[in-house]
Amino acid sequence: MSLLPHQLSMTVVMTPDLSNYADQVQGGALLRLMDQAAYACASRYTAARVTTVCVDQTDFQDVVRVGELVTLLASVNFTDASSIEVGVKLVAEDYRTQTVRHVTSCFFTLTAMDEDGVPVLVHPLRPGSPDALRRYKAAQTRRRMRHEIREMYMRLHQGDVLEAAA
Repeated sequence: MSLLPHQLSMTVVMTPDLSNYADQVQGGALLRLMDQAAYACASRYTAARVTTVCVDQTDFQDVVRVGELVTLLASVNFTDASSIEVGVKLVAEDYRTQTVRHVTSCFFTLTAMDEDGVPVLVHPLRPGSPDALRRYKAAQTRRRMRHEIREMYMRLHQGDVLEAAA
């Protein structure tokens, strides 16, 4: 599989330090790996430092067990000014049975920054295939939805922080 400059793949073996008592890899450990893949993909694409701003909903379809291989497939789907959306797909492989299954996917929004932490412009993503164009348009829709949800959340929770502090 050849990857484009806006894509990244990494495979990690799941070790006992990532698991619970049932030898299942903890969801937080998987999210950390996904964040690392999103970071690596976005920073390589932008040639800048990046920071995670938002992680969309993540639903785990299956468990990952100690000893399995986890492959993270990351792709820049959208850019806007200093903002980058990276989609990350996580698949698990039982190397003994050679079964591969999709465990989860989610979208990370990151911001590119300079050495002082000031946002910097990133070069626009130009979708080069029908599939990339589909992901680009879906990312635009998710971006609008994130803004709408953020506004609704702020209206819903106005004053909650002050009331909790009292």
